[in-house]
Amino acid sequence: MTIDTRDNSSGFRTDPPIAVVTFDLDGTLVDTAGEIAEAVNRTLVDFHHATVPQLQIEALIGAGAHELMRRLLARIDPENRLDRSAVFARFDEHYAETAGTVGTVYPGALACLEALRGDGVRVACVTNKEARHATRVLAACGLDRQFELVIGGDTLAWKKPDARVLLHVLGVFDCEPLHAAHVGDSSTDLLAARHAGVADWAVPWGYNAGRPVADAEPQRLFQSLPQIADFVLKRRRLGSVSHSNSALG
Repeated sequence: MTIDTRDNSSGFRTDPPIAVVTFDLDGTLVDTAGEIAEAVNRTLVDFHHATVPQLQIEALIGAGAHELMRRLLARIDPENRLDRSAVFARFDEHYAETAGTVGTVYPGALACLEALRGDGVRVACVTNKEARHATRVLAACGLDRQFELVIGGDTLAWKKPDARVLLHVLGVFDCEPLHAAHVGDSSTDLLAARHAGVADWAVPWGYNAGRPVADAEPQRLFQSLPQIADFVLKRRRLGSVSHSNSALG
């Protein structure tokens, strides 16, 4: 059952202290749908195809840019009249131009990341977006310096929801799954967390193929990004107190 953390007390004492938090990018930290849709539609126009409404494109976000285009083409060009390789290459050119141009950082993202890092929490961005596009978006939004590690959809041999993606991050940070959490906006993120054995947390905005992420029953559903930092830091302090009391006993 999802715990809605409008107040951070529900089940609070059952949560282990968190040392690592990984964040999804699109729809979690930054609203990138507009710039993705612009690149998609510029590409379609180049191939003399009608443009597609942004809402239809949003429903395909989450598996990486090329996979988005692959899924879209399967719908609008089932006869394979368009050269897929040529379309992907042109899309890359357009997205290199639009990435980071109109994306909007969700409220409190920077404050959340700064608070976590200030308390010694290790922070990484784990996205299925290709790394070159992800780093461009993060830099344009002023979030790039907040992450010790950025994992894109083409950084490793696997992508979310494969457990090995988050397990790779935990290996880099020398952290056990029990002390880590992944934050996302979609069922893909929640599955990635569950497969890796880390806490699966969500935010209610974003895309998730047009369905409420609450339907996927995340362990915790946060109503703001700063609320995540507040929860983690309070839990870490409670864990420190409990450890001290155990040592004294």
